[in-house]
Amino acid sequence: MKTIDTARDRTRTAVIEARGLARTFKTRTGPVEAVKGVDFAVHDGEILGLLGPNGAGKTTTLRMLSTLIAPTAGEATIAGADLRTEPRAVRARIGYVAQGGTTNDLELVIDELVLQARLFGLGKAEAVRSAEQLLEALDLDGLAGRKCAQLSGGQRRRVDIALGLVHGPTLIFLDEPTSGLDPQSRANLWEHTRGLRDRGTTVVLTTHYLEEADALCDRLLVMDHGGIVAEGSPDELKRRISGDVVSLEIADGQADLALEVAEAVLDVRSRVRAEHAGATLLHLTVERGDAAVVPLLRALDERGITAGAVTVKRPSLDDVFLTITGRSLREGNPA
Repeated sequence: MKTIDTARDRTRTAVIEARGLARTFKTRTGPVEAVKGVDFAVHDGEILGLLGPNGAGKTTTLRMLSTLIAPTAGEATIAGADLRTEPRAVRARIGYVAQGGTTNDLELVIDELVLQARLFGLGKAEAVRSAEQLLEALDLDGLAGRKCAQLSGGQRRRVDIALGLVHGPTLIFLDEPTSGLDPQSRANLWEHTRGLRDRGTTVVLTTHYLEEADALCDRLLVMDHGGIVAEGSPDELKRRISGDVVSLEIADGQADLALEVAEAVLDVRSRVRAEHAGATLLHLTVERGDAAVVPLLRALDERGITAGAVTVKRPSLDDVFLTITGRSLREGNPA
């Protein structure tokens, strides 16, 4: 495996190194470029998140890296094996947890885990030992003899993760690991995911949950329309926007004038205008949001512009995406 030669990561190993990775699908209406030649590396012992709205290319990227679909172009090295020429070696060294899960309702939890381990070549005693260790590590004690259909959503998702880990990979892919879970189960799964990293497993996950990416990931690749539009830790990405974000809802047809007024009375560092439910949302980055609201509203009122809801907040990952692309990460995504 190649060592990345940068000032920050000179001593860290690249568990994944992708170059020009691309995937085009053929459809009745013509070719669709789902992923457009992305370059990135994943470092040993980190949680890397692929963040973006639905259709951004996250899952397609994950499926390529895990050998489930072949790239149209580009190359990658996964855990020391070539993605194109050594797919079996790649599969032997990784774990993969699909978004929909893979457990069989009628099987016992322990039987599912032991079978999965045996399929990867572990002997029976070793398979049982690995399964029992994972049940304990993932807070599934006492559930070994229960059928998968009898598990809660959070328990079942942890069994899915155990299935991806039972053969002892150093790298695991999690596709939307907390999708559909209640907040308590989601927070519980975050804690277990951090535990995987702490025990030496490198984790690559896809998510469209902003709070999940912010709380869980060491580093993010923010994707949109098949490309990587931003990269860095959550804090590094948010530092790209200096100041506070003031958001105002303006009646349709008055947005341009409202922007002119804002720039005349404030030190506006960046501005984004987005259509929203028949109105327009203005997102203004200013030095001090609390000090900006009163003079801004007064100036708008003098020009006959009435603002609806007004909020002031520190920059978020959504604000980073909004500044880069002009639209929200939340658009088209589940809450």
